[in-house]
Amino acid sequence: MTQTHAWQKKASGSFSSLNYDVDILNEEKAGPVQIVLANEDEHSFELDSAALEKILLQDHVKDLNVVVVSVAGAFRKGKSFLLDFMLRYMHSQGDSWMGGDEEPLTGFTWRGGCERETTGIQAWSEVFVVNKPDGSKVAVLLVDTQGAFDSQSTIKDCATVFALSTMTSSVQVYNLSQNVQEDDLQHLQLFTEYGRLAMEEITQKPFQSLMFLIRDWSYPYEHGYGLEGGKKFLEKRLQVKQNQHEELQNVRKHIHSCFSSISCFLMPHPGLKVATNPYFDGRLRDIDGDFKSGLAKLVPLLLAPEQLVEKEIGGNKVTCRDLVEYFKAYIKIYQGEELPHPKSMLQATAEANNLTAVAGAKDLYSKNMEKVCGGDKPYIAPADLERCHAEFREHSVHFFRSVKKMGGEEFCQRYQSQLESELDEAFTNFSKHNEGKNIFYAARTPATLFAVMFVTYVVSGVTGFIGLSTLAALANLIMGVALLSLCTWAYVKYSGEFREVGTMIDLVAETLWEQVLKPVSEHYMEDNVRQTVVNSIKASLTEQAAQHTKLKTH
Repeated sequence: MTQTHAWQKKASGSFSSLNYDVDILNEEKAGPVQIVLANEDEHSFELDSAALEKILLQDHVKDLNVVVVSVAGAFRKGKSFLLDFMLRYMHSQGDSWMGGDEEPLTGFTWRGGCERETTGIQAWSEVFVVNKPDGSKVAVLLVDTQGAFDSQSTIKDCATVFALSTMTSSVQVYNLSQNVQEDDLQHLQLFTEYGRLAMEEITQKPFQSLMFLIRDWSYPYEHGYGLEGGKKFLEKRLQVKQNQHEELQNVRKHIHSCFSSISCFLMPHPGLKVATNPYFDGRLRDIDGDFKSGLAKLVPLLLAPEQLVEKEIGGNKVTCRDLVEYFKAYIKIYQGEELPHPKSMLQATAEANNLTAVAGAKDLYSKNMEKVCGGDKPYIAPADLERCHAEFREHSVHFFRSVKKMGGEEFCQRYQSQLESELDEAFTNFSKHNEGKNIFYAARTPATLFAVMFVTYVVSGVTGFIGLSTLAALANLIMGVALLSLCTWAYVKYSGEFREVGTMIDLVAETLWEQVLKPVSEHYMEDNVRQTVVNSIKASLTEQAAQHTKLKTH
């Protein structure tokens, strides 16, 4: 069911008529609907597809281009409070859209106090159908988000909510208190980059309109309340100067590169009754006049028909039906492990600090090992090399522990374990390099192949002599393959080409040596040694017996 409302707005001393078609689901039943659910125990988010589809796939709105106005920012800064005045604007039929002085504020749930109210992402269940000045109809969706930086949310939680709301909104209101501080810009940079990572490769600016809404602005003597004062203030705050530090320049360049349109609105304080009265319920009589004047300018600036910004992704306008699919795709990305996890500045600094210490310790170990078994050093006995490894490993771990690091003992212990593991891996590589210098190790492959050729040559001759021609032919075939392998191996070692083939020949030769030739040779050597010992004992006993006989004769 559709009902047409007419708003009257004062502009340049005159009134102009604004026609709205507003979808009335049932005004008594309209309310905030949780579309992105927060799992506080696992710090993850889940899309309530059924709730989102119920809102956006209604027959009269599903094929309309959508306008999504979202409010995001730190918790307990009045985001839901502001959205409820937006709802009043959308429902109003006259010039006094803010309502009567005694009318309580209803809509998105809000309250005073220091604990958070909204979790995840909420959307208003009533989709407003608006006639734009060009005659087209659009669907307007109002979205409220979980406040950032509360005591129960990680940096990843905050980044995910902010990124999701920015990716799916056509106008993102960044709600800040009193001023735009450098950490506000850094958080905005982090959150938008987290959103940009999740989007497909794009050549243009990934997001649309961003409005910095500065609440409780206390310096109207420098920059006046409203859009013009905000514009001058933001130009100074986001200005890139040559004498700025590179880090500060990068933050500002990043923000400019992310949004097609950036604006700022300076709002006065709503008054002490709003801030300190625990029973404040949104009645206009308790709100300061300056704040009400600011609201009267701000809300139409976002929601007046000629100001509405339709949602676009990749240059294409998005319908309500499309938005459902984008929500599903984006939430799936954030539920996976493809994206890096955002970290606090302390954690990121501690990680960098520990990784630097690990790199320094590894470098110390490598330099010491190079002095012992480097490229120009001769072959060293494996036992001596292992003893050097243990000594240098201990020195490197001591170096790591002596470097001043952030993060605490338990955090640093993880990186020490990583260092020890990497040092053991480096020792394995040094051992292989050292083995390569052993002339007998280097000659193992040709010796093995030559032994195979010799054995098969003898077998071929013997079997051919006694008439076993099939076995003789098989032995000749194996001898030919061994000879061809030996020639190929020699060419690979000489030219450096076809190294994969050379590696395969080495592996086959090593397997033959370890599984066949080495056990046979060891067994043969053992038998020879045993026989030699037995013969020596027999000779000794025989000699002693002969001497004893001579003595007895004499």
